[in-house]
Amino acid sequence: MEKEVREEQPVSIPRSVQFAMTAHGGAEREYRISVAYPAEAPPDEGYPAVYVLDAGAVFATAVETVRLQARRGDLSGVAPSVVVGVGYPTDQPFPPARYEDFTMPAPPEELPSLRDGRLMPPMGGADMFASFLVGELMPAMERRFPLDRSRRKLIGHSLGGLFVLHMLFTRPEAFRTYVAGSPSIHWNRGVLRERERAFAARVRTERLEADVLLAAGELEDGHPSGMNANAREQAERLAALASFGVRAEYREFAGEGHLSVLPVLLSHAARFGS
Repeated sequence: MEKEVREEQPVSIPRSVQFAMTAHGGAEREYRISVAYPAEAPPDEGYPAVYVLDAGAVFATAVETVRLQARRGDLSGVAPSVVVGVGYPTDQPFPPARYEDFTMPAPPEELPSLRDGRLMPPMGGADMFASFLVGELMPAMERRFPLDRSRRKLIGHSLGGLFVLHMLFTRPEAFRTYVAGSPSIHWNRGVLRERERAFAARVRTERLEADVLLAAGELEDGHPSGMNANAREQAERLAALASFGVRAEYREFAGEGHLSVLPVLLSHAARFGS
């Protein structure tokens, strides 16, 4: 006879906290910030910081990925790190607010149509969201935890991957490592290309140290958006800037689709970069 379950407790991630934070530059959007910190004492220079977008979908996976690989850092190269998940006050994994935060202003003809005749949500707020990350969230994290400013990593997927490229091109000094998984380049192709050209011109006169990973699932190839080809070509153009400090590569994960790619992407992202 099975023993009676006497008390149920909610499951939680050890050594983690969650709090609300409101962005005050422009639209006052509220975010749900999730932070996981190591059990190990910080090194003299502070912990590396891993910032993950779409926290409602991937924060827990990212935390456990980093923690497990850091147990054998001598083999994985992963150090105990503070993982910061940027999400929204909802249990939805991909809430509509991300459309605005992760996209740049673009002419209507560049925008893809949504399925089922749904209305396009507000878009074009990437610059404001970037200002929140750099001007409000990152300073708050550095006041609360001993963090190594030279070892910041940003990870995003899909529209989040598009935003990662936006950050690289417009605020390349904000992070050392940029991971853009299945980036939705087709959403902002024209304006992103303009910002890429400005970025390339800048690094030719002002050396930058940046590690950039673009990746996609094998099963995404052939999608009308050109997801894999866009990411591959973007990586090739960035790799041409290697002599100026930009180290870029493209990876394609066998047997994975747009959503199933997330765990393997996070596994590689944990080990990628400086």
